[in-house]
Amino acid sequence: MSAILVINSGSSSLKYSLIDVARERELAGGLIERIGQDISAVTHTARQFAAPGEPAPTMLDATYKSELPIGDHDRAFAVMLEQFAAHGPSLTEHPPVAVGHRVVHGGSRFVAPTLITQDVENEIEALSVLAPLHNPANLAGIVAARAVFDTVPHVAVFDTAFHQTLAPAAYTYAIDAALAADHQVRRYGFHGTSHQYVSEAAAAFLGRDLGSLRQIVFHLGNGASVTAIDRGRSVETSMGLTPLEGLVMGTRSGDIDAAALMHIARTAGYTIDDLDTLLNKRSGLLGLAGRSDMRDILAGVDAGEAASTLAFDVYIHRLRAYAGAYIAQLGGVDVISFTAGVGENAARVRAESISTLGFAGIEIDTARNEARERGIRRISTDASSVVVLVVPTNEELQIARQTAELL
Repeated sequence: MSAILVINSGSSSLKYSLIDVARERELAGGLIERIGQDISAVTHTARQFAAPGEPAPTMLDATYKSELPIGDHDRAFAVMLEQFAAHGPSLTEHPPVAVGHRVVHGGSRFVAPTLITQDVENEIEALSVLAPLHNPANLAGIVAARAVFDTVPHVAVFDTAFHQTLAPAAYTYAIDAALAADHQVRRYGFHGTSHQYVSEAAAAFLGRDLGSLRQIVFHLGNGASVTAIDRGRSVETSMGLTPLEGLVMGTRSGDIDAAALMHIARTAGYTIDDLDTLLNKRSGLLGLAGRSDMRDILAGVDAGEAASTLAFDVYIHRLRAYAGAYIAQLGGVDVISFTAGVGENAARVRAESISTLGFAGIEIDTARNEARERGIRRISTDASSVVVLVVPTNEELQIARQTAELL
């Protein structure tokens, strides 16, 4: 067995996946949450596969859960190794041939998967000024992993890299040009690994050449973004300098008039840090309705709660606005895909967000949209001139693919 270990290290979490790239399947994966708190939660799943020519195994995938104190990412990495040793597959008997790492912000420097060296680590750290919530955590995972797997290559795959094809007209903010250049202020875009995976999966599912399709991908999770993809290249995306701009999210505001922040600072006495906390942690669905999970919002709508109804309406209004704008930027659209937690599971969000796009030839099949199916599927009618899909994202597989391709 030769596999690639994929690491997604967050500020208080460590997500990992061991992937057989040749067969494009996960052998095992897990999540360690609440790192640095009194008690951390650990989940590890070992996949079960039949050998070629053998019947399928009678035992289903085995998931193991535990709770224990995990103080930092070094300890979290050690716990991950313990999970593999205890529940399989053994990384001692089958060590990974490489480790792929998700890194959120690559700035303008990193435009492709990159072999990690000490200099690359230093540059990722320097870019933390642009992603203070993400890059330090990503780097902590890299440092921990390189200390353990010190004989195999490590590769950084950047969320921003896919969007490096944006034209200057798309990534430039209309502020003082010299100031923007000095402080690296421009649109970078995020969720690029997911947007790339989904657009490629959609083309493969349809049996169409990626280079012939105009696509819009909605990545709707607690963090949310939308990207216009013209023949495989990102040409417009909703997130900007940071993952704050664009759509309404679980706790993030998305688009807001910058002067509103100046007004709040002057009249409410908010500091820069206060505003940062407001927009990133106390806004979005949480700010409007007191809850950040779309499932809770929909339950509130069904119960007739005014705050939940308004939050849902604002969320949908923003989705429709971006859909229309991106159809204009692309000069039409061939495929629209929904992915991530909300995009894959909330049929009402999908239906409402494109219900006004009949002018573009989009028709949703209600039964297909509401069917509780897994895997990639079409939810538009056969007569719809635009194909609408639900495409489960797989960022870990995409990171493994790009790591393998680089090496």
